[in-house]
Amino acid sequence: MRDALGAVQSALVVGGRSEIAGALVERLRRDRPLRAVLGVRDPHAPDELRFDALDRASHAAFVDDAFANGDIDLVVMAAGVLGDQALDEKDADATVELIETNFVGLVSVLVPIAERLRTQGHGAIVVLSSVAAERPRRANFVYGSSKAGLDAFSQGLGDALVGSGVDVLVVRAGFVRTKMTAGRPEAPFATTPEAVAEEIVRGLRRRAHTIWVPSRLRLVMAVVRVLPRPLFRLLRT
Repeated sequence: MRDALGAVQSALVVGGRSEIAGALVERLRRDRPLRAVLGVRDPHAPDELRFDALDRASHAAFVDDAFANGDIDLVVMAAGVLGDQALDEKDADATVELIETNFVGLVSVLVPIAERLRTQGHGAIVVLSSVAAERPRRANFVYGSSKAGLDAFSQGLGDALVGSGVDVLVVRAGFVRTKMTAGRPEAPFATTPEAVAEEIVRGLRRRAHTIWVPSRLRLVMAVVRVLPRPLFRLLRT
């Protein structure tokens, strides 16, 4: 349970090697000591549990293990892949695998995690979505559609948890400089994992349901959402 000042004392990170999630854990540890459990595909450390988004049969046991040592204050849903649009749009297996990784696999653990948090009566879930979820573009519609599904599900889950003591924060970040985006052309308003972590902490403090990082993207996407399709198709990044 959070301490008397509201600081997070325990966290579960699904996708524990995410640089954004790592920056968030380090940011939270500036406030107080934090017990963090990391869900990763290939665990090598005592604080790591095996999590494979595509192995849905293992997800119930993963959630049991994550909560085995007591309550969890914060769950960060950070697992995901960018994929390769040029390949994915022509290869059904690649497309389905990306969508199962970014959407179906996370929903598979989000449901039992939400029930655990509802039972304990407190907690917060941070879901790393993307601005790509708001209106997937030609250049990334496979990835964008996977994030759109996760975003919509998480928004609905947050509504379903109102009054339970559990909050859901959806993070719509733009281009973040990480190993996953290395070598790709930077989009406007590119940011860092540390900046995203700082905005997440601010969002948690005010119990926001959605944040855009950087915040100016909220206005940008408000325009993008209503662009006529012929103009929208001209967007290349």
